Amino acid sequence: MTKNSIMPDSIMPTYARLPVTFEKGQGAWLWDTDGKRYLDALSGIGVCGLGHAHPAITATLAQQGGTLIHTSNLYHIPQQQQLADELMRLSGMEQAFFTNSGAEACEAAIKIARCYGQQKGIATPAIIVAEKSFHGRTLATLSATGSRKIQAGFEPLVQGFIRAKFNDIDELREIAKNSDDAVAILIEPIQGEGGINVPDDHYLNTVRKLCDEQGWLMMLDEVQTGICRTGKWFAWQHSDITPDVATLAKGLGNGFPVGACLAQGPAANVLQPGNHGSTYGGNPLACSVALTVLKTIEDGQLVARTTQLGKQICTSLKLAFADETGVVEIRGKGLMIGIELDRPCGVLLKDALEAGLLISIQADKTIRLLPPFILSDEEAAELVARLVKVITAFLTTEKARPLGKTS
Repeated sequence: MTKNSIMPDSIMPTYARLPVTFEKGQGAWLWDTDGKRYLDALSGIGVCGLGHAHPAITATLAQQGGTLIHTSNLYHIPQQQQLADELMRLSGMEQAFFTNSGAEACEAAIKIARCYGQQKGIATPAIIVAEKSFHGRTLATLSATGSRKIQAGFEPLVQGFIRAKFNDIDELREIAKNSDDAVAILIEPIQGEGGINVPDDHYLNTVRKLCDEQGWLMMLDEVQTGICRTGKWFAWQHSDITPDVATLAKGLGNGFPVGACLAQGPAANVLQPGNHGSTYGGNPLACSVALTVLKTIEDGQLVARTTQLGKQICTSLKLAFADETGVVEIRGKGLMIGIELDRPCGVLLKDALEAGLLISIQADKTIRLLPPFILSDEEAAELVARLVKVITAFLTTEKARPLGKTS
């Protein structure tokens, strides 16, 4: 499709890359090496909420990069303290540990839960996790992940996880009755990789109550949902609760690697000097960028804008597919949107690419949209128009018909 789109042999073949190479970006748009323009409805998998080449991010990278990039956590880092203070103000949490990625943030959460359990005298503390979840690809986080596809080939898995259905309080109550080792629950407020699975309105509130009753830590993986993605700073704020532990990454750095594990209440001060660390985590450059991200979102009132855009896109899609039986459901919160079809639709990745649109497919049948917060109304309408055209063409082709179905 574009020149220089073949992956060289010197790179491990860990990605089934699409045949395109991007050269530059601006706002919600990317240009490939042939000059073709694409509307980015994926934001680098939920990362670039402020779009590409945002001037405030560019200025911060240049200024801080020319001043001080790294010292290590052997010393005080003012930008790290400032970022922690801002995250505490926005979240209502008490402490932050900074990482370079979402997987590292979830690793920190797992270590907090285990240390918390050991301090309670539980020799083999266990963490309850959800089916269809995704928490990362390190050995511990892929073990916590509810997907055999992610885990296959990496056995033996890390032990100490109890699996339950997502959005099933009764199963959690059964675990509470039968497990003496459970010390925490680790779940996503909305499952992203699992297919944009949105729980019942009171699910998180009930989980919070159950954790309080059992003395469990409530740990929320907000790597994808956090930092304005769902129309709140953090998805748990839709339920008016506060977790004991929360993990962040993706949108926190708008493309620059940075993550965080937040703690409060019984989870605060669990980790002490020597229990955990990171060479690069919380370096001056990463924290400066994250501070700029938070300020830009707040100054631009993008939290409210995310809610408005999400409703606009979902309403338009529902109207367009009101009579289309091949579209099972359109669901999500804010700018975290899933369109579930009645058949596998992996081919749509290339179809959308041909149409100048970037999307992803989750759980075989669900189109995932994670567009940037800075979309204009016109760009949102263009996103819908291109996607409707691609889906309609797919559903009406003979090759897309389910096996056994005839025209």
